[in-house]
Amino acid sequence: MSNNRAPLELDAIDERILAALQRSGRMSNADLAEAVHLSASACHRRVQRLEKVGAIRGYVALLDAKRLGWPTTVFVEITLSGQADEVLDAFEKAVARVPEVLECHLMAGSADYLLKVVARDTEDFARLHRRALATLPGVAQLQSSFALRRVRETTALPV
Repeated sequence: MSNNRAPLELDAIDERILAALQRSGRMSNADLAEAVHLSASACHRRVQRLEKVGAIRGYVALLDAKRLGWPTTVFVEITLSGQADEVLDAFEKAVARVPEVLECHLMAGSADYLLKVVARDTEDFARLHRRALATLPGVAQLQSSFALRRVRETTALPV
């Protein structure tokens, strides 16, 4: 994978490949090649290049949280007691070990971090809040907001 974080220059074929793979990551190379109007070998070479340069980080199955017993989504704003690198590093290492935390973002604004958390129900979240989130290193304040309904959710980037 490329260490360069500058945006990649993609042509229209690369964009069609990425869009198709975002819709269906299990698509065969033959089907992908047909969808983007390339030969199978040319398509395969392009996908390999996109993987090598880091445009494609990996392939996953998208699971249905509700069907798997995780219907509650909570966004948690966390304010830390300080901004020193060691405080931030300790928090980030510890939060990475909490499996219910799906996303953690360092923020600009009133909160230091914004977490996307899943729970089985409000009681489960209360337990998680008390035993895991409130005990993370450096936590001074937590503000939780329960999602009432998912209006839009996608993992697809607008390529």
